[in-house]
Amino acid sequence: MRIPPMKAIIAFESVARTKSVSRAAEELGLTASAVSHQIANLEDAIGQALFFRQGRGLVPTPVGEQYLRDVTGALAELSRATERASSPSDIEILRVHSSPSFGLMWLLPRLQSFQADNGDIQLNLSCSYEDVSFTGGYYDIDIRHGYAHWRDLQVRTLRKETITPLASPDYLARNPIQSPADLLSQRLIYSETPLVQWQQWFARFGVPTAHKTFDFTFDRSYMSLETAALGLGVALESTLLASVLIRKGALVPVFDDSHAVEVGSHHLVYPAQNADLPRVARFLAWMERQLPA
Repeated sequence: MRIPPMKAIIAFESVARTKSVSRAAEELGLTASAVSHQIANLEDAIGQALFFRQGRGLVPTPVGEQYLRDVTGALAELSRATERASSPSDIEILRVHSSPSFGLMWLLPRLQSFQADNGDIQLNLSCSYEDVSFTGGYYDIDIRHGYAHWRDLQVRTLRKETITPLASPDYLARNPIQSPADLLSQRLIYSETPLVQWQQWFARFGVPTAHKTFDFTFDRSYMSLETAALGLGVALESTLLASVLIRKGALVPVFDDSHAVEVGSHHLVYPAQNADLPRVARFLAWMERQLPA
């Protein structure tokens, strides 16, 4: 059987990933009718339906799901082959994507350590709020925040992460806090991103919060942590993200470990075939060494 045109395979992958002909068309710089035409041609060539309609979106059929897994790996291999052909033979390029707060607060301060251990690897880091697609083979690994729900990908959840109230030593010297209930009279910083929010944390420790308001509200953890480090209030945040600020003494946990809630909210995500790449294996091993035992 002849290999279908590459443009039809690329159109299929984009529709399968975005679940929308219009979004795929926008991504590929084509018209929706052109994308639909490519999908129809591909289905004719294969002799099987690749999608069925669900609501306003398109969902791959079982045949489409298997085909997506197969072509995703093939497209990634083509991309890597092109990269190898165009790069100097003595340089490995590791492309990492990260959620912004993790990239800024945890990974960036440790890049010197990575470089010291892996001087022959050029690390390209980018950060955004969206999960990246591995189809094109550009990214080797993605560091994602949230609940692990990604299918057909390898997921390693970072261990020893807890959510706990954090404040600067100066703030605590000016505002002694003895119990969770004491926080109700403090300046609290609200962050939208942690998996455990203030209301849940207070409920866990038996503190009613019917009319408590917040002095600051942020949509990113790094802003909450920096605000707390400036001595402007107490943040309920990740000890993993705050690890450098804690090590420097800019932030300290308000309570002991009994008031910290363990979470699994940051994950190393990558296609199974990427684990065979030496640069990825070395990055994963380096990450393991950086995390608490």
